[in-house]
Amino acid sequence: MELWQQMVRDSVHSVDQLVEKFGIDRHVAEGLDEFFQARINPYYLGLIRYPGDPIWRQCVPDKAELEDLEGFEDPLQEDLMSPVPNITHRYPDRALFLTTSQCGMYCRFCTRKRKVGNSDKISMKELESAFKYLEKHTEIRDVIMSGGDPLMLTDVMLEKILKRLRQIPHIEIIRIGSKMPCVLPHRITQKLVDMIKKYHPVYVNTHFNHPWEITPESTKACEMLANAGIPVSNQAVLMKGVNDDADVMKELFTKLLKIRVRPYYLYMADETRGANHFRTSLDTGLEIMQKLRGYTSGLAVPHFVIDAPGGGGKIPVLPQYVLHRDEDRIVMKNYKGEIFVYREAHSQNAVPEVKVPVEVVEKNNGNGNGNNGNGSNGNGNGSSKKTKNYKEKVEVTEIPASNN
Repeated sequence: MELWQQMVRDSVHSVDQLVEKFGIDRHVAEGLDEFFQARINPYYLGLIRYPGDPIWRQCVPDKAELEDLEGFEDPLQEDLMSPVPNITHRYPDRALFLTTSQCGMYCRFCTRKRKVGNSDKISMKELESAFKYLEKHTEIRDVIMSGGDPLMLTDVMLEKILKRLRQIPHIEIIRIGSKMPCVLPHRITQKLVDMIKKYHPVYVNTHFNHPWEITPESTKACEMLANAGIPVSNQAVLMKGVNDDADVMKELFTKLLKIRVRPYYLYMADETRGANHFRTSLDTGLEIMQKLRGYTSGLAVPHFVIDAPGGGGKIPVLPQYVLHRDEDRIVMKNYKGEIFVYREAHSQNAVPEVKVPVEVVEKNNGNGNGNNGNGSNGNGNGSSKKTKNYKEKVEVTEIPASNN
C-alpha cells in the first residue's frame, strides 16, 4: 500500500471522530454523516491552524449544511445532460468523464454531493458505455476526467483509461480534474507522472482556494507535474470566510504562479444544497477582480465566472470598464479609474486633440442584459447597487490620430 492510500484510510470520517475532534454535537454529527459524509485525511487536517479558519471551513462538517433548504442537488443539471452513465456532454467539442466517486478529501462545498462517496452513482462498471459514446461522437476533441477524483484510482487503472482514450483518434486533449495536488499531494509520485506523460497532451486542473494550502508538499507535487510536461491550472471557488478578500486572493494567485500553476477560473459558488452558507454576493467577486487587474501580473488574474444554474455553462463576469460605446468611439476606465477613448476602426481621418463630452447612460431594464452587451446585470458589471436609470457626463481627452 502506498503512503497516500494509507493516509486516505487514516482519515477522519466517523461520527465518533467528528464528535471527539471537532466538538460537534452527536445528533448533529449523525445528521451530517447521513447528508454528506466526512473525509479529512491527516495531511489536510494538519493544515488547520484554529477552529473556523479557512481550512477548517472547507473540510469540517457544519450544522449550517443541514439548515440549507434552498440549494439544489444538481445545480448545473449535469444529470440531464448525461446521455450515458459517467458522461456529461454540455459543450460542443468536449465532454466530462466521471471515472470514480471517491476523493482524497470531501469538500463541504462540493457541487457533486449527490454522487461523491457513492460508488453506485459513479460506477466503474459503466466505463465501457462511456468509451463507446466518446468513440461514436467524433465532434468531441477534449475529454475532462473527473469524479470524484481520478487520481484516487491506482496507477494501473488510471493508465487503462488514459490508454483507451488515446486510442480514440478524434480525442486530442485529455484533462484530469484533481484536487490531490492540494489536499493529498503525496499522491503525486514520480511513477505516476512518468506514466501520465506517455499519453500527452495531458493537462491537470487542480483546486487551491487559500494560500495556506500552498506548502512544501503541494509545491513539490505541482513541480513534479510541471517537470513532466503536464501543464497545471487552478480552478478556485469564491467562498465566504475562506477567500472573500482581495489580499488573500492576490496572495493565492501569485503563489500559485511561483509553483508553476496558472490561475484559470475563479467561480462564484454554485447553488448547491448544503453549501449556501459559503456563497458571497457578486459584488464581492467583482471588487476582488477590480483589485487584481492592473495591480498584479495578468498571469495571476483568472477568468471570473458563474457556472450558470440549469446547465447554461460558464459565463464570464467583469467589472465595469467600458463606460460608453457608439459608432465612433469606446470610452473606457482603467484600473486606476482614469478614462480613455479608443476610436473604432472605421474612423480613418485624423482628428485634433479635443475634449470629448460623453454622456454615459446606464439602464436597469430588468432583463439582466445591461446596456453594454456584456451579459451582466443592472449597471453593466453584475452589481445591483444602481437600480434606477441614471446619466453621468464625463469629459475625456481624445488623443489625435497619428499622421505617420
